[in-house]
Amino acid sequence: MKKLFMFLAVAGLVTFTANIASAQDEEAAPAAEEQVAAPAADEEEAPVDLFAGSGEDVPLHQALKTKFIEGGAGFMSLIIICLIIGMALAIERILYLAFSKTNTTKLLDAVEEALAKGGIEEAKKVCRETRGPVASIFYQGLLRADQGVDVVEKTIVSYGGVQMSLMENGLSWIGLFISIAPSLGFLGTVIGMIQAFDAIQAAGDISPNVVAGGMKVALITTVGGLIVAMILQIFYNYIIAKIDSLSIDMEDSSIRFVDLMVKNNKK
Repeated sequence: MKKLFMFLAVAGLVTFTANIASAQDEEAAPAAEEQVAAPAADEEEAPVDLFAGSGEDVPLHQALKTKFIEGGAGFMSLIIICLIIGMALAIERILYLAFSKTNTTKLLDAVEEALAKGGIEEAKKVCRETRGPVASIFYQGLLRADQGVDVVEKTIVSYGGVQMSLMENGLSWIGLFISIAPSLGFLGTVIGMIQAFDAIQAAGDISPNVVAGGMKVALITTVGGLIVAMILQIFYNYIIAKIDSLSIDMEDSSIRFVDLMVKNNKK
């Protein structure tokens, strides 16, 4: 349930941001029209310096909106949906992994101290009050402490696999959107090329004006799909790196926990 609420919150935030950007575009449109309608007499009197910035460039979000419309609402909307859902899943995983991080050295010291003072039950209480997969693994091992160290070790290995699966949950969907986004862009490219050849056939001419529309659709959809795939790939690799770091931490702390249980049984 927490994952669902987190996913909905991220999706809502992305949607809210998109609405704000759209509202800014509508406010900026009249100003842009006034700039276009400037008198031409000034342009004739003053020479144009191509290397000097005017300070009134088109805003980035306005340029992106224009390219989105030029690329075709159908395919570009699907690509944007891939980006939104993929980013929501990636942010949810990043937050989950951030909350899963545990100071294992401090936890092991607390468990050792609890075993010395109150025994297994006190150690269980420490693990219950600590969040993260490492504490959950320790708790499962403590539940079977009376069955011997071998059983505890097998339990830790088995439950460690469960925690790894929980950390990797949702990665397959992110990988799916990484594959789909450029595929949609390439599909838009093919359709844009078909439109260009249809225009050539209808006009009986191969002039640039005839094929420009279809070629623009082809290039914009391809660029959009590749950009979305690259953005999601960066987040995907970051999540994989975090999972690898947590898994190494889990394995190291599990070995130290088994050693701790062996020492406790000898006492």
